[in-house]
Amino acid sequence: MARILISLWLCMWLQATRAQVVVEEDLQTGDLLFQNLDCGPLCDAIETVTHGYKGISFSHIGLVIKRNDSLYVLEAIGKDVHTTPLPIFVKRSTHRVYIGRVRSKYRYMVNDAVAYANTKAGIAYDDVFLYDNDKYYCSELIYDAFKYANSGKPFFALQPMTFCKPDTRTFFPAWEAYYKDLGVPVPEGKPGINPGGISSSRKIKIIGCL
Repeated sequence: MARILISLWLCMWLQATRAQVVVEEDLQTGDLLFQNLDCGPLCDAIETVTHGYKGISFSHIGLVIKRNDSLYVLEAIGKDVHTTPLPIFVKRSTHRVYIGRVRSKYRYMVNDAVAYANTKAGIAYDDVFLYDNDKYYCSELIYDAFKYANSGKPFFALQPMTFCKPDTRTFFPAWEAYYKDLGVPVPEGKPGINPGGISSSRKIKIIGCL
């Protein structure tokens, strides 16, 4: 009997965690794409202290836009905010890209959020990860876009950032070296936002993955 119950539980768990595969043609402008970049120790550190949808690790987020019947992702990565063709975005990681869609009661905000994000193309990447410093990191761009669309009121939530190992006050060595190279203090405790936090928001629904 115990084996039967365990098997039933396992089947139910697998069914609950299995994401539906979505074809690219079903993507909509304003969809959010969550990605595990595998960028090394920094991404590993981000994923260790942030919690994504159903425990999945995410270190990057982008915004789907359509132009001339082609799909692009507006994202803050590399040197600045820019658009990337969807196939290039997807191939960047060996992991599945998860798709979040703003729930129907908030869909009226999407066009304004996309329009706002488009105006930020070319703005420098925020490599210090400080909110409101006239630069953008990936999830900061999404946060501000939907804040603008929500009449200036926060749509997603900022949280105190941590660059420390779990349950310690010790910085990850990768972050210590990173900020030392930049010549700025580690912004421990400063307000920020991450892809995992957005993926867990009740204001969006994860509809599947690519």
